[in-house]
Amino acid sequence: MPTRTASRAASTPARLQRENAQDEIYEKITAAILEHRLHPGTKLVEERLAEIFGVSRARIREVLARLAHEQIVELYPQRGAYVAKPTIEQARDVFEARRLIEPAVIRRLVDTLTPDKLEQLRRHQDLEMDARRRDDKRAVIRLSGEFHSLAAELAGNSALARSMRELSVLTCLMIFLYDAPTTTSCRADEHSQIIDAIAKRDAARAERLMLEHLEHIEGSMKLEAASEEVDLEAIFR
Repeated sequence: MPTRTASRAASTPARLQRENAQDEIYEKITAAILEHRLHPGTKLVEERLAEIFGVSRARIREVLARLAHEQIVELYPQRGAYVAKPTIEQARDVFEARRLIEPAVIRRLVDTLTPDKLEQLRRHQDLEMDARRRDDKRAVIRLSGEFHSLAAELAGNSALARSMRELSVLTCLMIFLYDAPTTTSCRADEHSQIIDAIAKRDAARAERLMLEHLEHIEGSMKLEAASEEVDLEAIFR
């Protein structure tokens, strides 16, 4: 008869496999939101997503609950899960939070800067610029949002990084709802200027550039709601 310790050990690979599957589904849904393939207000049907990802509805429910905790998804009793549609007031709250958090991220990143961290920022910016040259709008939007999350991760504070990731995804939803149709989330040269200031360890300039950058993003937004039916299978396959 297997011991309790042996049973726990045997269950560990299965638990890790389950957690990895959840993380993969979470990342795919998040990426679809960042790239504006999933629009604000889109219904996320548990049964359909379970079929697409080849998992149980319970697994999908866990992922949706995680996204709801991050305010990226809204759950309604008897109605289901929907991609969040931030209000104008919520949009202002997000930018107020970002104006408080991102200067702190910049200061910490400058204080802890290493050649490897700088190289990661440069590589990410190269990817973003390449996407712009190819006119890959979805990749530009995703990479622009991920730049801010990457900076927070490199700063080395897990709480800041988690908050920044959530705020970046919410900002992408807000851009779709309220931005001018022809713009993207970030101007082409602003990330490069921020990175250059970080490279020179000029925290004051980097903070100022970041705040101006956020002001430009927020200033481009206007009240413009939009929703439409989407094919979830086409997005994830």
